[in-house]
Formats: sequence, structure tokens, C-alpha cells
Amino acid sequence: MSKKMTFALAFCNRGFMPGELIYGAREDMIKAVTDAGYDYIAMDADLTRYGGIETRDEGLLYAKWLKEHEGQYDGVIFSMPIFADENGAITALQDAGVPILMQAYPDEIGKMDFAHRRDAFCGKFSVTDVFTQYQVPFTVLKPHVVHPLSEKFQENLRDFAAICRVVNGMKRFTIGCIGARTTAFKTTRFDEIGLQKNGITVEAFDLSEVFYKVNAKEDNDPVVLAKKERLENYTDFSNVPEDKKIMLSKISVVIDEYVEEYHLDALAIRCWNEMETILRVCPCVLLSELNDRGIATSCEIDLTSAISMRAMQLASEQPTAVLDWNNNYGDAEDKLILFHCGSCAQSLMTKKGTVTSHKMFDKGDPGSGWGTNEGRIRPFKTTISNCLTVDGKIKIYASEAEFTDDPIEDAYFGCAGVCQIPNMEDKMIRLARGGFKHHTCVGVGHMKDILKEAFTTYLGYEWVDID
Repeated sequence: MSKKMTFALAFCNRGFMPGELIYGAREDMIKAVTDAGYDYIAMDADLTRYGGIETRDEGLLYAKWLKEHEGQYDGVIFSMPIFADENGAITALQDAGVPILMQAYPDEIGKMDFAHRRDAFCGKFSVTDVFTQYQVPFTVLKPHVVHPLSEKFQENLRDFAAICRVVNGMKRFTIGCIGARTTAFKTTRFDEIGLQKNGITVEAFDLSEVFYKVNAKEDNDPVVLAKKERLENYTDFSNVPEDKKIMLSKISVVIDEYVEEYHLDALAIRCWNEMETILRVCPCVLLSELNDRGIATSCEIDLTSAISMRAMQLASEQPTAVLDWNNNYGDAEDKLILFHCGSCAQSLMTKKGTVTSHKMFDKGDPGSGWGTNEGRIRPFKTTISNCLTVDGKIKIYASEAEFTDDPIEDAYFGCAGVCQIPNMEDKMIRLARGGFKHHTCVGVGHMKDILKEAFTTYLGYEWVDID
């Protein structure tokens, strides 16, 4: 799922400041970026005075260089080792088209003479003010000034890389919608035109076509048999009847064909009840496997959940899941059980799951629900998030929580975990008042600030604060 990030480096200059400090900044920044495991590109230092950007002509030169390298960088780091010239900076970066991190050097006590004083603390405001006037988005992180070789800047780099992944991965992508919205779930409605305005293309596929393609597959098709072997190795299929394994494998192959043919980045699947009544299987485990493969996939045609899942997957570089706000946890006011039938990514579980027959379907139609991947969600720090479409806009929230190791009785059906959420009761009221659905999405790690920066600064989503 991960891709090595590349940053374009830019350095400022200003005529009366000690420009010699720029040479050291270039060395510092290259070391910081490569030590963090990222790549970089930088314009030849000999092309401008001290290798920095000061004049409009130098800004135009850098902008031309960026254009020539378009597609080769995920973000720009604008380093201010000294007070920056705002005219050169905005000329260089106003058409960068990617997130821009503003980094300014700290001054050092004992090095405040004219040959060493940087004044970048002040100069950073000069640049951010002008970028704001020009409506060019940028990222500023804490602390206001930071040395590239500090551990704090390593944290900044990791956060900025995550912001870049979210922004670049979300500004234009395609979701496959397999099946129509289930009639009983008006909660999963979405505005397809509104999504397109935000760069999200929805490709819809009728279940009748899916079933036709599935039934056209031969049981002994090598691709089907290879998929069956993959699924058997993925989780515990030992209790599943052979014919159900073959059917699940056929469905998985057909979904893969849609993903490849239409270049789908995420999926929402109508998981009930036609697959159970007609194909006699439940596709939960297939969603689990897709999420572990890095294809954010939601059930119940909850397409907007797939949007949140993809964003958190990009930020964390780990699988995500969509879960029901399902049960209170006794009398605890800050804990609940998050659950779904069996679509949770296996890597988010305490151990390999067990594929069973869906107990709710078995109640009225025994044997129709083979495919739920049952287990328990492991303890980890998590971010909860989801979105909805309103009047052509995407409204989104994110908050931070933690899955605990609190027990859930063995008789509890499906895949679930106990989640501890600070001020949970207040958040439940805000979600209900905000019109958010019965699902939330979870990702690994705390990333609320990363998501908020990506959504609000660069993507234009409307942020809903539930904290």
C-alpha cells in the first residue's frame, strides 16, 4: 500500500540577510528528508544566488523547473533559513498544485550577530500572509520555527507526508458502486453529482450483471481456483462447504475484474440480501480481503463511508474498516461495541478470523449466509470518521479514540471490538444532530489533525467538529 514519497525542495533568499546560511540549509534538509525514508528533487543550486529564491525572475525559474518535473513530487517543502522574500516565494509556488510545507529555521541564543541571525520567525509570516492573499493553500505545523535535523521536524515530515498522500489520493479518484442502495437504508443516500464536483467519480454496476458474470465462471477455472486458494490462506475457511468456497471465489474474481477494467480505487457493495437468496453466500470475507489489499471497500452500499475509509487508509498506510455504532458496553459512558458482520480487515483483528454462515440470514434461510469472517478487533489507537453529502458539499468529521482489550462474550456474533471514546455521549448527540449515519469508519492511529488539514486546507470539505 505504501509508496515512497518525493518532495520538491525550495529555499528562500533575501538580499541583505546572511545568504551563506542557505548552503547549510540545503544540506540539512536533504539529510532530514532522506533520513526519514523519503526522496527529494531540488533545482541546481548554481542557478540562483546561494541556491535560494529571491527575485521574481528566480521565482519564475523555479516555477518553470517545477512544471518540468510535474508528477515527480508529492509535495513541496519551502525552507526559510533566513527572512524570505515574499515576491520570489509566491511566484515560485503559486502553481505548485500540491501541498506546501512552510518550514522556518529557529535562531540560536549566542548566534544573534548579523552574520548568523536568521529572523525566519518573522519572515515566515511575511510569506504566509502573501500566500493567503493569493489564495494559495499551504501547511504550517508546530512549532513555528524548527530545525530540519531535529526529531520534531521528523514528526512534521511524517505528518506532511500523510497530508500529501490524502490530498493527492483524494482530489481525483473513482469509486465502484456494485448494486443499488438497499431500499431499507435511506441512511446511505449520497449525491453523485456533488461527489463529482469534489473530484470523486462514481461508476455504478447492476447486481444482475454481476450475477451473470459470476454464473458464467466455470468451477474449474484456474483463476477461480487460484482465488479459492488465496482465500483459504487468508483466513480460516475450514468449516465452509466446498460449493460455497467456489461461489465466493467466483464473486471475488468478478469484483477484481471490475476493479481492473474501470480503474476503481474504492468500492461500495450491496451485500444483502440478493447475494444470500440467489447466490447463497454472504460476501463479508471478500470485503475483508479487499481492505487488506488496500482497496477501501464498504458494505451496505455505504459509499460515503468508502470515502472516509480511503482517506484514513492513505493517511495511515494501513487498512481501515466501516463499523456499526452497535451496542452500549454495560453502563460505561465512554465505551461502546463497534461491530460488523465480518467485513473487517483481518489485519485489524486479534488473530485469523473464522468464516461462518451469517446467523441473521440462517435464522430465516438456513445455509444462505456462508461468508462472514468472525473474530475480534485488536486493541489499537484509532481515528473515527465519516462523511455525508449536503448541497453539493462533503461534510466530514474525525475524532480520536482507542480500541481496548475489554472482553466481549463468545456468543456475540460477527467481528467486534470495544472502543473507548472520550466524551462519547456528547459526540453521539452531535452526530445525531448532524445527520450522520449508523456507521463510522476506523483507521489505525491518531490522525485527526492530518485529516482536518487535508480536508479543509486543500480539498474544500466542510469540517464538522464533534469534539
